[in-house]
Amino acid sequence: MASRSRSNSLVVPQAAQALEQLKFEVAQELGIQLPRDGYYGNLLTREAGAIGGEITRRLVEMAEHQISGQFGR
Repeated sequence: MASRSRSNSLVVPQAAQALEQLKFEVAQELGIQLPRDGYYGNLLTREAGAIGGEITRRLVEMAEHQISGQFGR
């Protein structure tokens, strides 16, 4: 059986602070209180999924805008 390695490391480590801020902004907009201590064990799976899904939508939208600006000329 092949071993799979999963990594949550960022491709651009300098983006860590911006992504963390985005996570808290999205959670606040969705009415979900995130603990500042970083322990998310009490967070419901549905809540975590909603936050992650919205972050993904926003990041894709940002990338689409950036790509359209570069190639839409």
